[in-house]
Amino acid sequence: MSITAEQEKNGVLTILVEGRVDTGNASETEAQIRAEIEKAPKASVVIDCEKLEYISSAGLRVILRLKKNRPELKLINASSEIYEIFDMTGFTEMMTIEKAYKTVSVEGCEIIGEGSNGIVYRTDPETIVKVYRDPDSLDDILHEREVARKALILGIPTAISYDVVRVGESYASRFELISAKSFTKLINANPDKIDTYIDMYVELLKHIHSTVVPAGDLPDQKKVVLGWVEWLKGHIPDEQYEKILALVEAVPETDHMIHGDYHTKNLMLQDDEVIMIDMDTLSTGDPVFEFGPIFLAYRGFGELDHSAVTNFIGVSWEQAQYIWQETLKRYLGTEDKELLQKAENKAKLIGYIRMLRRTMKRTPDNTELIAHCRKNIDELLPTINTLTFLD
Repeated sequence: MSITAEQEKNGVLTILVEGRVDTGNASETEAQIRAEIEKAPKASVVIDCEKLEYISSAGLRVILRLKKNRPELKLINASSEIYEIFDMTGFTEMMTIEKAYKTVSVEGCEIIGEGSNGIVYRTDPETIVKVYRDPDSLDDILHEREVARKALILGIPTAISYDVVRVGESYASRFELISAKSFTKLINANPDKIDTYIDMYVELLKHIHSTVVPAGDLPDQKKVVLGWVEWLKGHIPDEQYEKILALVEAVPETDHMIHGDYHTKNLMLQDDEVIMIDMDTLSTGDPVFEFGPIFLAYRGFGELDHSAVTNFIGVSWEQAQYIWQETLKRYLGTEDKELLQKAENKAKLIGYIRMLRRTMKRTPDNTELIAHCRKNIDELLPTINTLTFLD
């Protein structure tokens, strides 16, 4: 066992513990750590466990005594084996303990999916990795793993993350999907089978929407959409804001599941089973909150520049329009043009609200796209009296 203290930086003292901490050296270990802490009495203390090989119950008691004196104490870079000891003994509930994460590279890897929160890569024939855009994304990863687990329990075929890794400065989730191919890739390889893939796509979508979620298990997408609307207050005419707010508030509450980012790059086919990926947007809500983002994926993002849809989804503009129209027809089970148009208009309004807010926040100099969203909202709003999708 050896103790090494780094020079205090930004009010943090990091102490590296190397080797084994057991009955034979626990007292010595504690004394050395306390000596280092006394040299920086005002610093927050971090114990780096990167080179810690083993810790016994005597070592755990040392940690407890140290934390009693320094409540802010946290441990970092704990190996899976060390972390398991802390987890089994309840330490992870009493203090901050961060696991060490393996580093992987996605350089040159195929991008098989992309969303607002991350990019999904295939790193080898058996593994995909979702890299989160936000470097501080551990909470997001844990959330996605948990909602995916809940979906699987409810009978939804999902990919479950088995590991968390580092990719550059970001965190990522690893999934085992042996030789699975995205629906985008399948459509490009077999364009003559596009109708078969759309049938499978819609069948799973209906299964998702028919799934009842226990209360509180997933976020309420209606609240998310209300947040989009409330952000637009002052950016759109008051009468438009009031009507949109009333329309969204009037959408009935429901405990049925929606995916939230349902497109052909987020569905995989593995051994004739359709599997969902990119689960961070999983929630509950009316299907209109599902079809708004679906409209954006296949049409809205590319109305001014068709290549935007191709770059995002990976299929041609013409294929994307066909997928969108056929999804509506097969989901609603009708060829009635009037009914289809009513449903499409509701989805479009939700989509343009989302795109207007997103554009104004992220790229406010994109005046052409902002004007495009405003124009469509102006035209759609007088024609819509309810947003409930199946009314």
